[in-house]
Amino acid sequence: MGAMARIVVLQHGAEKTPGRLGMTLRDHAFRLDVRRTDIPESEGGSPVPPDLDDLHGLIVLGGSQNIESNLPWIPREIDLIAKAHDAGLPVVGICLGAHLIAKALGGDVERMDTPEVGFHKVRILPPGQTETMLAGVPWESHQYVSHAWQVAAAPPGAQLLASSDACAVQCFKAGLRTFAFQFHFELDRPGIELLARDDSELLGEAGLTPGEIATQADEHYSRFALIGDRLCLNLASFEFPYSELLSV
Repeated sequence: MGAMARIVVLQHGAEKTPGRLGMTLRDHAFRLDVRRTDIPESEGGSPVPPDLDDLHGLIVLGGSQNIESNLPWIPREIDLIAKAHDAGLPVVGICLGAHLIAKALGGDVERMDTPEVGFHKVRILPPGQTETMLAGVPWESHQYVSHAWQVAAAPPGAQLLASSDACAVQCFKAGLRTFAFQFHFELDRPGIELLARDDSELLGEAGLTPGEIATQADEHYSRFALIGDRLCLNLASFEFPYSELLSV
């Protein structure tokens, strides 16, 4: 792999890590440039890249912030997402990352009446049932979600791939290589527990306790982990093809 090639990961909180997706990409010999854009550089954070130089792909993670937060890095990330998408680079967003993709590409994001938190049933829609990136993912499964904002309308021309009862836009594809996921397929069991603790206020708004999340995890985590591993493998194999890096 060329020393200059990299996948930039925009991280928005200590507990909002790339999780199993990061481990899978590293196992496939990708180099991740993880940037804590939510922290000022003077306090040890990393800036949003100003351009696409030496950037092979972009992963935008979740966060407790929302699309209307008055934070300087949000418009910078939106601008970088738009540039990466227009250049045909691989772009993956999760939760807040999905909202930022939607905003960058002309979709609508709004606050929900009631947060969606916990293991919720997500359905793969007909366009997703033939989508390579979702190969091997059951057409119905329990996925972990934790959000008070949602994509109210996917960007113009985007394909809606998955939905849940509480949130119509659980996954969409824009163009050939931009994918947005509302659900947290990247989390392992400790990551779910940390996120539930970190999002305690959101949990309360949804009328749940950490104990109830643990009970849900006892029931659904094993299958959730298998599906998450398959989705991460699909992304590593098809969204960020290693063969392209060999030519960098």
